[in-house]
Amino acid sequence: MAFVESKLAAKAAASQELVPIREVRNGVVILKDGSLRVVLMASSLNFALKSAVEQDAIILQYQNFLNSLDFSIEFFIQSRKLNIEPYLETLRARLKVETSELLKIQISEYITFVKDFVTTANIVSKTFYVVITYVPSSITVNSATGGFFGKKNSGKAFDESKFQEYQVQLSQRSSVVIDGLARCGVRAVPLNTEELIELYYGLYNPGEAEKGGAPELLSQEQQG
Repeated sequence: MAFVESKLAAKAAASQELVPIREVRNGVVILKDGSLRVVLMASSLNFALKSAVEQDAIILQYQNFLNSLDFSIEFFIQSRKLNIEPYLETLRARLKVETSELLKIQISEYITFVKDFVTTANIVSKTFYVVITYVPSSITVNSATGGFFGKKNSGKAFDESKFQEYQVQLSQRSSVVIDGLARCGVRAVPLNTEELIELYYGLYNPGEAEKGGAPELLSQEQQG
């Protein structure tokens, strides 16, 4: 038994080495390479339904927004198969307490219709994110952006004493991006610590994420 527990612990430790995240604190992702990330969730924009004049205006605003940036950002789109089980469970619960036979038949048929439709159409939900990176001058990474997961660095380790300074830099960059996207008709808000943990957990565990919810993960902020 002790051997099995030891083997499982070793496997868990090896898996954790593949995760480049050091910790999540105050809405900031600190990676093992010493760089930091803030992630914004952005609204969608139905560009095709806009008039030609509106489309040209959006393109121009977006071009001006990108040209105004003096730092790198990354756009990330998460596609996930729509999970309708919670909704179906609500309908099944209603079906159990319904006294009208006619309504029971209608609810039952509706459950079958929704389930078959989603399965046949393969409906997916899309969520849009903007990743803002800050790389302290004391470290050197192999990528200007690094994306969600970062890259190996060849410089000094993360300077804990300057975290607030780094956070201010990220906050300023976030404001620039939020304002720039707003001019294009896109709303964006930064994810907090809990939302970031859930997002990254879903990226590393897509099967579990589809079932709904992430386990209780402790960040530095929650531990303190």
